[in-house]
Amino acid sequence: MEYILAHDVGTSGCKAVLYRLGASAASETLAASAYETYPTYYPQATYAEQDVNDWWSGLVKSTRQVLDRSGAKPGEVLGIALSTQMLNTIPVDGSGAPLRRCISWLDGRAWEEAEAVMRKLGGPALFSMLVGAVITGKDLLPKYLWLKRHEPQVYARTAAFMDCSSYMLLRLTGMVVYEWSVASVTGLFNLKSKTWDTSLMRLFGLDAAKFPPLVRSIDRVGGLTNEAATELGLLEGTPVFGGAGDAMCTAVGSGAVGENEAHLALGTSGYVGVITSRRVTGRRGIATIQSADPERLLVAAECETVGACLKWAVKELYALEPAGSAYAYLDDQVAQAPAGANGLLFAPWLYGERCPVPDESVRAAFINLSASHTRAQMARAVYEGVAYNFRWILELLKERYGFDCQPLRAVGGGARSLPWLRILADVCGRTLEKTPYDQEAAAVGAALIAAIGLGICPSFEAVKQRVPALQSFAPAAEAEKVYTPLYQAFRRLYPSLREVFHELNR
Repeated sequence: MEYILAHDVGTSGCKAVLYRLGASAASETLAASAYETYPTYYPQATYAEQDVNDWWSGLVKSTRQVLDRSGAKPGEVLGIALSTQMLNTIPVDGSGAPLRRCISWLDGRAWEEAEAVMRKLGGPALFSMLVGAVITGKDLLPKYLWLKRHEPQVYARTAAFMDCSSYMLLRLTGMVVYEWSVASVTGLFNLKSKTWDTSLMRLFGLDAAKFPPLVRSIDRVGGLTNEAATELGLLEGTPVFGGAGDAMCTAVGSGAVGENEAHLALGTSGYVGVITSRRVTGRRGIATIQSADPERLLVAAECETVGACLKWAVKELYALEPAGSAYAYLDDQVAQAPAGANGLLFAPWLYGERCPVPDESVRAAFINLSASHTRAQMARAVYEGVAYNFRWILELLKERYGFDCQPLRAVGGGARSLPWLRILADVCGRTLEKTPYDQEAAAVGAALIAAIGLGICPSFEAVKQRVPALQSFAPAAEAEKVYTPLYQAFRRLYPSLREVFHELNR
């Protein structure tokens, strides 16, 4: 047997998969998977940090587990690739040692620096017109500037700014690199030339020498070091490929890899992603970033809290610990509640939002809650609120760029919820296709990237035959009559409550 080992190093934990290669694309499958959790630290309001050693421990433990469960021998693993969380930063010294905990993508501390960046470029309105969205404290450029302003000693000692991808590649291979797709979300990567934008770095007073050399997703970064191989139980020199960011790997793992093909990711956060060769300017929080395919881009519209809203409902509405059985129970409750939740709306902005309302100060809310509403109707309103948010995004993608997003490949942990997929199809008016890989889509995408790097899979276009659609959910005929009036009301929530959110959360 021959395998590819891949990991999805996410916010909540690290998932490992062992992808079994076969005589044909149809015979390739997952041999084993494993998941190790780790914490996020919240030292104060708007701050969110992670420890890189937690990531590494999760990667080592999950690797050992898939090797044990599959019976795979170290010499049968042909290559390794990672899918990683993005929009985080780890300053490291000359030896590669972290100088502080990772500042997470969830972290919004740098909002003052974000406002300063926009003032320097003409103000929020002009900045949004030029770039596609206002920049927030959750973006990377403000975080680099925050470090320079608030932790000058750390900034001065920094030999390289890394993110989750580059740090884990360093631990695996000893090489200091930054992969194209994760570089493209820094705001300092030129999508046309595929190089760091040193002119922007000079404009904002950042040292270009602190940003590592760039590699593609399919490039062989190096081989496993002896130390890494010993910890993982693999062979020294096993090829390690660049991999890509989680959204880019998920696109590959969804099978939506062709021109204008789209997928819907339902994880802790979530987004709609469209593959395209067109260089389009983003609007309303929609971003154009590098895809895993070096020849194409990914137009992505991210919602900050998607599955996180369901996790909140499980824990706070039903006092259950988030687990498979708890979510199954929630699904059952939601399926019994009427469509439209008896007029109850839920704004799904638990931790600020990127799209369709880029604003870190917004928060979640139940609107029109009455004494007659039941707990099950509140839970259904949560499912529907996320769906309304996605419908808004899909309409923006259609109106501004002509992306129809039909059908949508649904992936992520939320794709295991059949009631939620039906609600999403009904609210959004799109057919959703369920793939063989729900929570494993990003890791499988990373495995397929390594397969392309190894020459086993001939191209990104050839990925589609490896990821078939297993089940489709078409919108019900009567759904539009129920959901359209409620969606129109949902669209008015943000402009009505924006000033209140800003007053309360700044």
